[in-house]
Amino acid sequence: MKKIIGIFCVTFFLFITGCANNLKNISVEQLAKSSKSWDGENLPGYPAGQPEVTILRIKIPAGAELEMHYHPVINSGVLLAGELTVITEDNKTLHLKAGDSIVELVNKKHYGKNEGSETAEIIVFYAGIENKPITVK
Repeated sequence: MKKIIGIFCVTFFLFITGCANNLKNISVEQLAKSSKSWDGENLPGYPAGQPEVTILRIKIPAGAELEMHYHPVINSGVLLAGELTVITEDNKTLHLKAGDSIVELVNKKHYGKNEGSETAEIIVFYAGIENKPITVK
């Protein structure tokens, strides 16, 4: 019985030590935290209703340009690959490269275009409410 308890203790010690070592390899990097969109405007309050989170992976081919649009909900994203330029109706411009984050405009018309040589890929998180659009053209 002492041998079984001893084996258990050694196994448990090795397991805990292994887990603790794995924790040393974890890192957290804050990509964005803001109460303002990228153009410096304050974000609006959240709309009333049942919250609904939408996450999109958007791929924009080299040379492509999106239509003018706006988002009636707060959203943010991270450009995973390529380059992306975002331009507002009044010509404010933001250039993103892979790894950059964006706190997007709300209720302000804008469009994006890929002026780079590879597909731009962005993950965007929308904090909306059920049965309401996240993008309006």
